[in-house]
Amino acid sequence: MWTLSGRGWWRGRALAAWAPGAAHRGLPGPPRPTTRQAAPGSRAPNRLSSSAERQEKIDMSRFPVENIRNFSIIAHVDHGKSTLADRLLELTGTIDKTKNNKQVLDKLQVERERGITVKAQTASLFYNHEGKQYLLNLIDTPGHVDFSYEVSRSLSACQGVLLVVDANEGIQAQTVANFFLAFEAQLSVIPVINKIDLKNADPERVGKQIEKVFDIPSDECIKISAKLGTNVESVLQAVIERIPPPKVHRKNPLRALVFDSTFDQYRGVIANVALFDGVVSKGDKVVSAHTQKTYDVNEVGILNPNEQQTHKLYAGQVGYLIAGMKDVTEAQIGDTLYLHKQPVEPLPGFKSAKPMVFAGMYPVDQSEYNNLKSAVDKLTLNDSSVTVHRDSSLALGAGWRLGFLGLLHMEVFNQRLEQEYNASVILTTPTVPYKAVLSSAKLIKEYREKEITIINPAQFPDKSKVTEYLEPVVLGTIITPDEYTGKIMMLCQARRAVEKDMMFIDQNRVMLKYLFPLNEIVVDFYDSLKSLSSGYASFDYEDAGYQTADLVKMDILLNGNLVEELVTVVHKDKAHSVGKAICERLKDSLPRQLFEIAVQAAVGSKIIARETVKAYRKNVLAKCYGGDITRKMKLLRRQAEGKKKLRKVGNVEVPKDAFIKVLKKQSDK
Repeated sequence: MWTLSGRGWWRGRALAAWAPGAAHRGLPGPPRPTTRQAAPGSRAPNRLSSSAERQEKIDMSRFPVENIRNFSIIAHVDHGKSTLADRLLELTGTIDKTKNNKQVLDKLQVERERGITVKAQTASLFYNHEGKQYLLNLIDTPGHVDFSYEVSRSLSACQGVLLVVDANEGIQAQTVANFFLAFEAQLSVIPVINKIDLKNADPERVGKQIEKVFDIPSDECIKISAKLGTNVESVLQAVIERIPPPKVHRKNPLRALVFDSTFDQYRGVIANVALFDGVVSKGDKVVSAHTQKTYDVNEVGILNPNEQQTHKLYAGQVGYLIAGMKDVTEAQIGDTLYLHKQPVEPLPGFKSAKPMVFAGMYPVDQSEYNNLKSAVDKLTLNDSSVTVHRDSSLALGAGWRLGFLGLLHMEVFNQRLEQEYNASVILTTPTVPYKAVLSSAKLIKEYREKEITIINPAQFPDKSKVTEYLEPVVLGTIITPDEYTGKIMMLCQARRAVEKDMMFIDQNRVMLKYLFPLNEIVVDFYDSLKSLSSGYASFDYEDAGYQTADLVKMDILLNGNLVEELVTVVHKDKAHSVGKAICERLKDSLPRQLFEIAVQAAVGSKIIARETVKAYRKNVLAKCYGGDITRKMKLLRRQAEGKKKLRKVGNVEVPKDAFIKVLKKQSDK
């Protein structure tokens, strides 16, 4: 008698509910596609990528070159770049206006946790102005000094920049550095004074600072509040009016610059490209100028801000290209792509990044070596400023010596390895690259050059083999309220710095320029500067070459035996204090033995610091409850002889956890 079973009844009900006209009968319809913002790294649809719209590929030929603007946002850390990018995306309808739109372009977990931008991110915006539709390609860049290589690469794909300055804090050190990067690249600069909604904001004072330091008239500054969206529309209008369109030729053969790339497990390498000439579409055969390999283009598109396929990309536009590159070494940043059988002159590319800090990286367990190697390869594709050299250690096994642009860069790289590739590593104390000028013809023949670079302190040559040592120096810019100037000058002198310039930006802010030895600032200078100035001082540095220095190689000895992993290079004046600190840390970390261990720091044959790890000792007098003193002395003498003999044959093995404690950067310094 039953026409439908229990399960069939529900199926029938569901089909009836989803049938056409079901809504008119008061039944619930199918779930509607939402337009919420995607989580970082996910590919959830946004406003322009719902299932119906994704079928229609955008026709990029609608945008002639004169209607294209490529621009970047540059600023000091936390001056509101990412917030301004969010408002521009909302204004152009690229993303929906919701309260969840915070740091939309900061897709990495590390960026959201730390509240900083690490990777430059691209987004294409469509904007109607005076009856014309414009294509605006926006690149949001990092603000910290350690990621300035990201900024310089991004500027190569732009014709202008928005220079964002905080209305409360005014010009900071990285603002100055980023301005000169844009100035050298001959880009149009639009100054934007942000955060005018703050209680202590003083946009007039900041406008005068911009006029004094950058020689840009203060009436050209656009005053906005990116958080509230106040006056942000005028920023888009200024981009169209003040930034020139790209100078490109669509009829010439294809020339595309790869300015960034990422690795996708399923699709291979995704290359971010800026087209300087020609057109590229799916099915084209392209050749890499760097590797001379030929690839078939599988997909082209724009970032909006998620990937959106298009029919073609034309000269002057910025987008992504997937061409079946399977190996991470094939997509070199700065490479030029051109059409098969239509060779062109390669674009100049980028100056290679100069690593300022080197650290050893080893897997916690040697069985994880291959997995870690794969993770490092994929991450260095996405972060091309890291240099990698194979290295090995007796205590820690096989690993690498990695070069970074700074300490924050090193920490972020380590955090990304853990979060994105689930890898756990041992990172050693950071060191800087030194140089030595060799003295003998035999050594010059052996090394094939007169001046050698030393990135591993264990390979530091002896004083007898060289005429002089050179250490890297940087030109540091410090901007601070004037009441902290005295304390900061004392700090700089303690770090062997030489004053180069001092200038008042306004009534109560000073800009100091110092020449620092890089080794003195690399670990804890920034923390000391912030604590001295109650957080108000800002610091930025740029490479200033090498200078002659009185350097020494400091060995660490355990009972007279050298421990290669703990060799360090220090300035002669600081050798004693550094050696004493390492000996104290080792004394606390080494397990006690049945014999005494002498922990020594030595420069050449001279011992400059010593600590002693006491021996475990049996109480041999426990059974003596009286009697002659000579009996007790005899037992103690026999014990001492036994310890002496044991010390000769006993071998001190430093356990891995002791190495980690001593080698890791000391957070309590």
